[in-house]
Amino acid sequence: MIQVFSLVGILSVVATSLLTGCSNLPNNLTHKSVSSIATLSSSTIAPLQHAYDYRLIDSRTQQILTVKQLARQLQKYDVVFMGEFHGNHASHLLETQVMAALHTLRPLQILSMEMFNRDQKPILNRYLDSEVGEAFLINKTPTWGNYAASYRPLIEYAKQNFIPVVAANASADIVRCIGRQGSAYLDKLPTEERSLIASQPFTNQAEYRQRYMGFLEDVRTLSVERKENSYLAQLTRDNTMAESIYQAWLQNPQAQILHINGSFHSENHLGTVGALKNLNPDLKIAVISPVRVEDPTRPNYLAEDLTKGNFIYLLQSQPDKYVGSAYKRQARKNMFETAEQNTCR
Repeated sequence: MIQVFSLVGILSVVATSLLTGCSNLPNNLTHKSVSSIATLSSSTIAPLQHAYDYRLIDSRTQQILTVKQLARQLQKYDVVFMGEFHGNHASHLLETQVMAALHTLRPLQILSMEMFNRDQKPILNRYLDSEVGEAFLINKTPTWGNYAASYRPLIEYAKQNFIPVVAANASADIVRCIGRQGSAYLDKLPTEERSLIASQPFTNQAEYRQRYMGFLEDVRTLSVERKENSYLAQLTRDNTMAESIYQAWLQNPQAQILHINGSFHSENHLGTVGALKNLNPDLKIAVISPVRVEDPTRPNYLAEDLTKGNFIYLLQSQPDKYVGSAYKRQARKNMFETAEQNTCR
């Protein structure tokens, strides 16, 4: 069963990565130092008034955009990556708005999602074909815990407009076991299960490896073997999503694919984006990345934030998951105990 946790505590990120393949890493861990970078705030950026509010910015011109303006700029791309902070309502609202706006301009559209794995595709298809109800989809897939609030609008728009949905991610169980046993786990997989991950799951990206290993250093002390296995699990997710996207594009080269994933998977054109470029360097790919603001009354961003994507969007941070340290420690203990209960071959 997929379990999704709020990725605020750094220990919870590692546990979630090993359990689910959800890689929405904390923003403050993706860059080592930004203190010397000048803030590029402007009085023209209106305050963020509520949790669903955001500000879209063109990274090249630094112009503030509407969703319609963004869609017009995205119209000619083959694949659009929409990075999100899982559970952040501004991310989810923007995703649905961008999907609808792009669909108006490019009616031949495909939705691809990190939130569904390849092995879940049959149930997802049954729901899209109205063979089962939403309760069946949520319970039998199973969907992420925040499905109804966060991803229902995307799936319902796709269903109403007959838009195919790609269950892009790798099997969560396989990813979890690679995180424990490394590449040797592939030798234990029967043929039918081997197809639930990419044919080349461990294709590496040097810069991406550096960022991911830096993240692990900030999280906790891990053995060299555990770090390597964790990175292999991460690569499995990225390469599987990239392969899923590419297969969908090969079958429908005139379609535009909108892919939804946690920001780390696509930030700086690395991760899944880099893996897709390895498969076809000629694809026209755009990346949209979120940036948290410290003060919603005076939204601003750093020069380094502009490298995260062709476009960025400013949004408020989610509430602190923990305040008391005792409860935090207990929650993390429970999380790791749950991880240990899941066995591999």
